[in-house]
Amino acid sequence: MKHIPNFITSLNLVSGFIAIILAANGNLVAASWFVLAAMIFDFLDGFSARLLKAYSDIGKELDSLADVVSFGVAPALIIYHLLSNSLSVIVFPENTTDTILLILIMLIPAIMPVCGAIRLAIFNLDSTQATTFRGLPIPANALAVISIVIASHYSQSAISISIIGSPIFLIIFTIILSLLMVSRIPLLSLKVKNLKLKGNEGRYILIGLVIISYLIFGITAIPFVIPIYILSSLLSLLF
Repeated sequence: MKHIPNFITSLNLVSGFIAIILAANGNLVAASWFVLAAMIFDFLDGFSARLLKAYSDIGKELDSLADVVSFGVAPALIIYHLLSNSLSVIVFPENTTDTILLILIMLIPAIMPVCGAIRLAIFNLDSTQATTFRGLPIPANALAVISIVIASHYSQSAISISIIGSPIFLIIFTIILSLLMVSRIPLLSLKVKNLKLKGNEGRYILIGLVIISYLIFGITAIPFVIPIYILSSLLSLLF
């Protein structure tokens, strides 16, 4: 029984690895769904560890290693492909200008897994992040990335498609997400101890705003989830 959480964490890692393979082959939508599957396994491993009281130092380290792959490397590779497509840069350029551009396209997404790894290292050593987070959690980073892919694919919204086709947006988007992960901004933990309003104000604001956004915009509202999460976290400081 004590190995069940680690097995589920391994499924997180497997999902992230498959997402990387799919993203490397340009299938960004399928890669996004496997990143989402990794998120589900990431939730279930913690839930099972609490349920079975099967905590271990190995499990903690394995979870972080899996998260770097699934929520750091895989989303960064998705960003790399979006940037490459938006700038129409080939893998083996024939002139110096395209070579420099290709290097930049590789280096900018690389910021994401680096900041994600730093964020996880800080989290593992910071005992104050039990009830609130400091900085954007790395799964939230991954959700932000896959949300723009899924929204543009399934909604076929002209705005969504133009956004993921804009290199300026993708570069700014990547840098902001990366910096948020290593920031010290207080953000909500979604671990709920009770359903009382007191102490859960930010979480109820988050749920309410997400539901309203979905009712208004449909699947196009998915990219709003992380901004709403940050806004709800900041509003919760007022209570």
